[in-house]
Amino acid sequence: MHFHQVLNDELGCASYLLADGGEAIVVDPRWDVDVYVELATKAGARIKHVVETHDHADHVSGRGRLARRTGAQMHRPHRDGDPSAQLRAGDVLRAGRVHLKVIATPGHRPEHISLLVSDGGRDDNAWCLLAGDSLLVGDVARPDLAVAAEDGARDLHASIQRILGLGDHVELWPAHVGGSLCGGGCLSPKTSSTIGFERRVQAATGLAAEDFVAAIATRTPPKPPNIARIVALNQSSLHAEPAPPALLDAAGLRSATERGATVLDVRSPAAFDAAHLLGALALGAGQSRPTRVGWTVDPEESLVIVADDVTEAERFATALHAVGLWGIEGIAADDPAGWRAAGCALSTTPAWRVAELAEAIGGDEIAVIDVRDLDEYDAGHVRGSLHIPLNVLGDGRGSLPVTPGRRIVVACARGPRAALGASLLRRAGHADVVHVAGGGIPDLADRGIALERGDVALELAA
Repeated sequence: MHFHQVLNDELGCASYLLADGGEAIVVDPRWDVDVYVELATKAGARIKHVVETHDHADHVSGRGRLARRTGAQMHRPHRDGDPSAQLRAGDVLRAGRVHLKVIATPGHRPEHISLLVSDGGRDDNAWCLLAGDSLLVGDVARPDLAVAAEDGARDLHASIQRILGLGDHVELWPAHVGGSLCGGGCLSPKTSSTIGFERRVQAATGLAAEDFVAAIATRTPPKPPNIARIVALNQSSLHAEPAPPALLDAAGLRSATERGATVLDVRSPAAFDAAHLLGALALGAGQSRPTRVGWTVDPEESLVIVADDVTEAERFATALHAVGLWGIEGIAADDPAGWRAAGCALSTTPAWRVAELAEAIGGDEIAVIDVRDLDEYDAGHVRGSLHIPLNVLGDGRGSLPVTPGRRIVVACARGPRAALGASLLRRAGHADVVHVAGGGIPDLADRGIALERGDVALELAA
């Protein structure tokens, strides 16, 4: 038997290919499907089934693309009124001697299933669970993406108890790992576990139903605004695909920006700061960049990608297609000199180091905007700073409670989110904005700055 886990690091997604006897099954395929075809070819197998554990909300499934390419049969969990969704608890899918038995595990979504895997070439008993978004590594799935959080958490508790009954020896392989928006703050970057280990280390697995609901339903993170579009696409036949973006020269780039296209700049932060197209958004580094774009643009907005080279621009375009952002008008490679010669409007960005921020704190000249998540902010922040996480900042066009005349300094933990936040504010018309690069708020402790935690000043400096 061949067993392969395929990771999408930017979105924290995991998918699977299992093959035996010349046949293969793919579970929860990502948008870019070449990897499954390559793995199946190496295994000497034909992809027979493409399976979803649920209607994903964070990425557009590649099941339609993969089925059209391979002739595989598509499967989704049963849902009333949807004839294309046929899998029910107890159903079994086969590839050679590999059997995948469907288990109903609602909670993350009502239709959610998990797949219990048996390798008949060794033993008929199950050895692993493809758990989708139910019991994850280090955490449980969030329950609020399809129903009220309390209702989802109640279903999720029952599903997890069902999973725990499968046996501690059963391996656990989830659909999402650290970096995904589908779990809570404890989601691990580790990509697999066992049911027994998660039972031992996750306190939530031992809670009574109402205690579980109270603990899980109240800690759900914000939902990106493109979730509804992604779910709708995944519930469709997925016959449509976005057109490949055009390769733009400098003149084409100028024309696109003059028509109002939003420029997403994925070059290095240093290259962006040195010269970028006026109004561009800085997305140069860090995990979850496609999800962050979803916070800042409209799903139907016209987009242009600027990258270090064409290959990187094409790769990022594919990543945006995977989160339902299909309005990519074109892509372009790094060429500030050519842009300038073609008459494109360019700009530069000032960046501070942590030392400069430390020196300015306490004065009346700056307003610090902290764009980290709430748990990070609560763990230690600058007294008097404004907490505006990226999901709240949105497109940056809202009003800011900043005293006129103060320089706005945007900071995060390491720099990438601050760069994006500052570029959003500059695009919205805030002129005197800098961002902190190469570090962030946690590093201020080494500079003698006392950070606050909650309502209590926390002296973190030595």
